[in-house]
Amino acid sequence: MPRPILDEALLHPAIRPVVAGHHRDLIQQVQAAIGAHSAVVVGMAGNPFVARARKALDAAGVAHEYIGIGSYLSQWRRRNALKMWTGWPTLPMVFVRGTLVGGADDLRRLIDSGELKALLKP
Repeated sequence: MPRPILDEALLHPAIRPVVAGHHRDLIQQVQAAIGAHSAVVVGMAGNPFVARARKALDAAGVAHEYIGIGSYLSQWRRRNALKMWTGWPTLPMVFVRGTLVGGADDLRRLIDSGELKALLKP
């Protein structure tokens, strides 16, 4: 089932560049990281679920790139752009071979089932 996204035709032409450029630099940073690394965790300081995901990858022997974006009270607008881009509502955002696999609990399920190893195979 496709996720609902407001059709660009329903955006007034005057605001299309604003929508398209909203924190584009951060989105491009994440895109570059997921293109260059087999595992990427996007998170923020002080979030225990981010720490849990990173520790789970470390324990599984999976090297990963970490992109930290502020804390609970800082840079929330920038993080919101990532949430709009991915459709994923929470942090962390864990990417494996370019695919968003979810957050810390989703990652734990992939590790426990053995699917993470399969996803990481070249």
